[in-house]
Amino acid sequence: MEARGSVFKYGDNIDTDVIIPARYLNTQNARELADHCMEDIDKTFITRVQAGDIMVGGENFGCGSSREHAPLAIKTAGIACVIAASFARIFYRNAINIGLPILECPAASRAIRAGDTVSVNFDTGVITDETTGETFQAEPFPPFIQKIIRSGGLMASLQAQ
Repeated sequence: MEARGSVFKYGDNIDTDVIIPARYLNTQNARELADHCMEDIDKTFITRVQAGDIMVGGENFGCGSSREHAPLAIKTAGIACVIAASFARIFYRNAINIGLPILECPAASRAIRAGDTVSVNFDTGVITDETTGETFQAEPFPPFIQKIIRSGGLMASLQAQ
């Protein structure tokens, strides 16, 4: 499984209220949530993001409230993978539950720049910044998590059994 896209880069401590502001949590509609993804720190994100793009964050990405709305908004907006130096544990689990691939890799988080083209091999954990030629090694997901992500999330994975 692989992803390849242009990078949107954000800093440390990007919390779930920044990813999807609480004022929009009155809906469960994933498309409506995605339409407001990142708007409080990047008003043009939703008009520029393309299916398959990559989001890169710093330390503690997804901190704050434990809502699944945040990874769901990111995934529905078109982001194929989030790479960060570290993730808040609840965001990490919620991302897997809804089928959003995420990789922790501090070196990639520091080196990759906004606008770079990045490819990710989820089977090996290799992240390649195609713009600079640099490669980075993240810990690949174990097979059971890869199965969940390939299925589109935990519930879809369970239903497929």
